[in-house]
Amino acid sequence: MDLQTKALHVGYEKDSQSTMAVPIYQTTAYDFGSADFAASSFNLEQGTDNVYTRVGNPTNAILERRFAEVEGGSASLAVASGMAAIFYSILNIAESGDNLIVSNQLYGGTVTLFTQTLKKLGIEVKFFDIHSIKDIESLIDDKTKCIFFESISNPSIDVPDFEQIISIANKYNILTIVDNTVATPMLCQPLIIGADVVVHSASKYTTGQGTAIGGLIVERKELYKKIKNNSRYPYFNEPESSYHGLIFADSQVSEILFTFRARMVVLRDTGAVLSPFNGWLFIQGLETLYLRMNQHCQNALEVAKWLESQDIVVNVNYPLLKSNKNYKNSLKYLTKGASGLLSFEVKNLEIAKKIINKVEIFSIVANIGDSKSIITHPASMTHQQLTNEELIACGVPVGLIRISCGLESSKDLIADLKQALEA
Repeated sequence: MDLQTKALHVGYEKDSQSTMAVPIYQTTAYDFGSADFAASSFNLEQGTDNVYTRVGNPTNAILERRFAEVEGGSASLAVASGMAAIFYSILNIAESGDNLIVSNQLYGGTVTLFTQTLKKLGIEVKFFDIHSIKDIESLIDDKTKCIFFESISNPSIDVPDFEQIISIANKYNILTIVDNTVATPMLCQPLIIGADVVVHSASKYTTGQGTAIGGLIVERKELYKKIKNNSRYPYFNEPESSYHGLIFADSQVSEILFTFRARMVVLRDTGAVLSPFNGWLFIQGLETLYLRMNQHCQNALEVAKWLESQDIVVNVNYPLLKSNKNYKNSLKYLTKGASGLLSFEVKNLEIAKKIINKVEIFSIVANIGDSKSIITHPASMTHQQLTNEELIACGVPVGLIRISCGLESSKDLIADLKQALEA
């Protein structure tokens, strides 16, 4: 099936009421029917069957199966936010004394997680520039747990050479984790390219209207073969004391090893569970994601081309502009479009603020991926917590303005920007 068909049908077999819409199973707990079945469920003998909504729910399970399918993966785990998805993907593999190799072109909240919170947990982060991939190998040691990067970086709008990074990771038997929020699976499928794990903030394009917070972790098919008996990942290959010595790599659901352990250990213990109602909202959004991404992409490209012709604009960051340094990679990895996110730079902070304050259709909002267009000043908003040096390293000069193009008429968006730039 094509992606748009999968997004509408996968994972839902009509229940006894034969409803066309996926039901919202707004419940905390489930009736096991017998003491023996309850005991076997808590001992993971029933696999992913319903135990308690903190670790699984029928509505969220449909979202998970459907999202895994459109990403080309084997399984996924829905959690309470995109940041929880990133955090859990790291907690699932790393502990104090370990390190991660991370692109420095990242969303500001991710940078803070890696440089502040993980540091307090004793996990070191080593940064690399995605335009200098050759530097990665010099950062790898026997405590390296993953290489983390974004498929389209936010807000610098860079596109990495996936295959080069994945090749290095595989050479050292290290996992690759890719944040695919901006591209979405409708434009890019990193797992098909060879990445190991994908994370998403479903709060963005998946919901599409800014109505819900949530995140997803997806693992590629046959990832368990890379993890099993891999000395870098003892959590999966050594006895788990909280399950009486169970070895996850040898469990009956080992083919979904990464997300299964994340569910039954990390989510169980820390509880960033996705509300079934939010899961239902994401299912609705996923059904129209294919169509919406086409319009987001078209609007962004037209706006980017127009901005590039304006004298007040110093630089425009959009991968499908022929002048852009990411153009070659975008032709290779983003054949269906480069999403609705773009950024442009003006000379200084004063000009940037003047433009942002003057727009009428665009809203000044910290989110992206909404059906309505959004404008943001990253240096003072989403990346405000970073130092000047960190801002420069992740491609966020003080004159940078980020735009998330919505579904309005591109002519109206350009007209709005025109009056704001001329003011």
